[in-house]
Amino acid sequence: MSSQTLDVVGIGNAIVDIIASADDAFLEAHAMAKGGMMLVDELRAEAIYAQMGPTMISSGGSAGNTIAGIASLGGRTGYIGKVRDDEFGQAFRHDITAVGTIFRTPPAADGPATAHCLILVTPDSQRTMNTYLGACANIGPADIDEDLIRCAQFTYLEGYLYDDPSAMAAFRRAAEVAHAAGRRVALSLSDAFCVQRHRDEFLALVEHHVDVLFANQGEIEALFQCGWDEAIARLRPLTDLAAVTRGPAGSVVLTKDEIIEIAAEPVVRVVDTTGAGDLYAAGFLFGLTRGASLSECGRLGSIAAAEIISHFGARPQTPLHTLVTA
Repeated sequence: MSSQTLDVVGIGNAIVDIIASADDAFLEAHAMAKGGMMLVDELRAEAIYAQMGPTMISSGGSAGNTIAGIASLGGRTGYIGKVRDDEFGQAFRHDITAVGTIFRTPPAADGPATAHCLILVTPDSQRTMNTYLGACANIGPADIDEDLIRCAQFTYLEGYLYDDPSAMAAFRRAAEVAHAAGRRVALSLSDAFCVQRHRDEFLALVEHHVDVLFANQGEIEALFQCGWDEAIARLRPLTDLAAVTRGPAGSVVLTKDEIIEIAAEPVVRVVDTTGAGDLYAAGFLFGLTRGASLSECGRLGSIAAAEIISHFGARPQTPLHTLVTA
């Protein structure tokens, strides 16, 4: 593979999403923290699944969603993630390669099943996730496709990887390979509860190893353990570029020299916020790989996020490249 033939390679938890509607009482009955992500074992995952209403099944995973979004915009993408050689694993591989993404990580022949995430969407469109990591947690440095990383402008990493030591090592190896090749590294903080679990590690990563940071307001506030204004003031000197989403309030793009406010794109009806941050990152990174201004990168991110929250599921239903030409 020749030098810099890909735009973005994503590394993340290869997960299949199982989505259903639920009310607040269901969350309370199962002791779920509304709007967050909870790691569960296989037995608890089976128990929750048995009590869920009608479901929709689709491939997910934070980095996988971002990579699918970039591909939908017309970008050239690769993906690294671990699945088992089971039905869910085959479905994930089919979906990510069907959009044109290179996915060469071999499936595991034994061990835990392919990861799946049980997503409960409440009437206010908030999503509460219960994740069984399964096979994806077994990714390690040996699974890193270094050739893919060397030929991509960006390596994009999801913060959820930091929930397993072997995945942490894979994460660090990927960043080393990318920077040694003169490429850039982007990180998504993924989830406020994830940030709380690994706050010190994330702070060190952002300061020393990350070129572009993606997060939402809650994650930034959790990272610095303070309110919005102070969190932004502390973030700006720590990284060269950050994009922080704020739901209906849009997003804020931060550099050491400026703060750019980006308006949210209008949405007729918010159906499911699953993947909104993932798709914002997709649009933003696509813009960066095309040399767009930071304002335009933010606009592309907002357009991609607006599409994803207009329907169930975290993969685009409308080709994103048809939405960004206006």
